[in-house]
Amino acid sequence: MDGVDVIVSHWAVARPELDVSALKVFGRLHRSFLVYRARIASTFEEHNITESGFDVLACLRRAVPDHRLTAGQLAEQTLVTTGGLSLRVKRLEDAGLVTRAKDAHDARVVYVELTPEGAALVDRIADEHFAKLQTMLAGLSEDEAVELAQLLGTLERSARSAMLGDGLDPGESDPITAGG
Repeated sequence: MDGVDVIVSHWAVARPELDVSALKVFGRLHRSFLVYRARIASTFEEHNITESGFDVLACLRRAVPDHRLTAGQLAEQTLVTTGGLSLRVKRLEDAGLVTRAKDAHDARVVYVELTPEGAALVDRIADEHFAKLQTMLAGLSEDEAVELAQLLGTLERSARSAMLGDGLDPGESDPITAGG
């Protein structure tokens, strides 16, 4: 028995009519997330960058071959809100990790581009970050990791569907993009 099993068993005594079986999934998911955040935090702290700053740099690094995107594209592809993105890009620009430039044909379009320093930093962090993620999956076989990824995708779709059933717009109240 783990901590979630203990909680579920306590609910079974306190409120036997209450179905808390979903806690077996979400309790473990939450606890795993807390371990994940604690494990990866030191990588970002060592490089004096936030997780959302890394997300922006990583998005630009993946934008081959030019390592540049419009601000709108960045907002769509990162875990940063549009409002949070402007502040994040400003901080990354002040640190010399990205540059901003207006489009030559349409001044409303702003490009964000990775600098060589930004590319070097994101590569160093990515090496450490993804190695840590792999170590956290070491207790799973390759097939289990693939199955878990598929199941988590199904869970996300189910949760988003429940948001629609509650009358919420998953786009507007999306905890991923709304959190910044």
